[in-house]
Amino acid sequence: SPRTADSPALVRPLAYGLYPWLGLLPLAAMRLAAREPAGADGARLVLPLQQHIGHSAEAAVEVGDAVLKGQVIARASDYVSANIHAPTSGTVAALGKLPIAHPSGLDAPCIVIESDGQEQWGELPPPLDDYLQTDPAELRERLRWAGIVGLGGAVFPTSVKTNTAGRSVDTLVINAAECEPYITCDDMLMREQPGDVLDGVQILQHLVGAGQVLIGIEDNKPAAIAALQAELTRRDVPHIHLRVIPTKYPSGGEKQLIRVLTGIEVPSQGLPLDVGLICQNVATCAAVADAVLRGIPLISRIVTLTGRGLRSPGNFRALIGTPVSELVDQAGGYAGEVSRLLMGGPMMGFALHSDQVPLAKGSNCFIATTEVEMPAPATPQPCIRCGECVRVCPAQLLPQQLYWFARARDFDKTQDHHLFDCIECGCCAHVCPANIPLVHYYRFAKTEVWTAERERQQADLARRRHEFREARLARLEAERKARLRRKKEDLEKRPARSGAAADPKKAAIEAAMQRVAAKKAAQQAQSNEDA
Repeated sequence: SPRTADSPALVRPLAYGLYPWLGLLPLAAMRLAAREPAGADGARLVLPLQQHIGHSAEAAVEVGDAVLKGQVIARASDYVSANIHAPTSGTVAALGKLPIAHPSGLDAPCIVIESDGQEQWGELPPPLDDYLQTDPAELRERLRWAGIVGLGGAVFPTSVKTNTAGRSVDTLVINAAECEPYITCDDMLMREQPGDVLDGVQILQHLVGAGQVLIGIEDNKPAAIAALQAELTRRDVPHIHLRVIPTKYPSGGEKQLIRVLTGIEVPSQGLPLDVGLICQNVATCAAVADAVLRGIPLISRIVTLTGRGLRSPGNFRALIGTPVSELVDQAGGYAGEVSRLLMGGPMMGFALHSDQVPLAKGSNCFIATTEVEMPAPATPQPCIRCGECVRVCPAQLLPQQLYWFARARDFDKTQDHHLFDCIECGCCAHVCPANIPLVHYYRFAKTEVWTAERERQQADLARRRHEFREARLARLEAERKARLRRKKEDLEKRPARSGAAADPKKAAIEAAMQRVAAKKAAQQAQSNEDA
């Protein structure tokens, strides 16, 4: 059973560097608050245009426009992008850069909706109840319209992830193992809405054509396990299997969960699809069910509000765009001195610079911590090459080598040491006796590599455009010269003709020349006679 709020927040290493969840949540956080969605009566909702991996969405509304709940207000700008919908009815109050929940603390383009309190829905697409007879392409288009992204934290557009491009999928893996301590939003979802979760699972199974489904859930969620098992028994679906796994961090990672459930190792720099697998989060499954069976886009989610810095921690269904400060108020407000407000878990989350930022699609948890609960990081010391980080790395990397290369800005070497296989779980930094913020160096290196890659792509594009222009100009010049050469050759090959059949221009020239010659001859003869 979970510990009380006064229990010490300890995370101790086990074999392979996996950490047990020690029930760090207070009892109050183990229930789903039976309230209306937070933000429904709020004055304003702030919708960042970048709430997903890929290209930012493009605003489809202007300041002053009236919007209805569920209406598309920002459209996907590319294949890897996602629509954004109005979580409530109201008026577009502003378009511009505002603070968002991001480690940089920088502002980003947002749409601000001032709620009218009416919660009036716009026109929604019809339900696809007979989804088994629906073409997968149509189902993917519905998911794309609904703006569904991975709600486990990766926020990759689901319509893209489920596009198998003709490749065979043997197993659909459903991630029901919440990745970090403190976070219980998926646990609450499975307890309260097991039917919606399994509806989404069956839709996704049909969509990707998987032969079987494995639902991986950690053994510290007995109520959720019982709810899912009861629903599976009622439905009698032999191809969907519930697998209970040990509670170890970070077994909620995609590649780690696949290895635990199937024994299959996803190749380095590869995707689960490369080995016939696709992994989806349980919250994503519930959102898929809403989109397909009810025509409802992704406009809300369950979010965990916890930590000793809150008076009444709990799980809340909140509208996307709700200010975090309002969520804190729903959780009873701050309880005394709060040292940090984290978004995400204690291992992979980051500290917010302010609570005046909005809830986004990928925001699954906010932790208000005290100094006792999570002391401030100690001053980093020089690396002593003890190897503790290597021992605990779940991706079996060499964290200390990555650290040295990232610090030296030798990004080619970091990629040689499989930088992008790092899942940023934080295990290495947690056990480091030198208190080095190792994950920060890896994130920095990844950002620099991505930036260099974008610049290289832009340079390649500019080079290709220049080469294309030069080739086009050379082709046009060659074509012009060829036309002139052919014309000259035609003139040279044309036989001499006289009379009416002769070339009029040449005949006129020859006649003129003859007249000039005759005139000169006459003048010469006249001169001779005068002499």
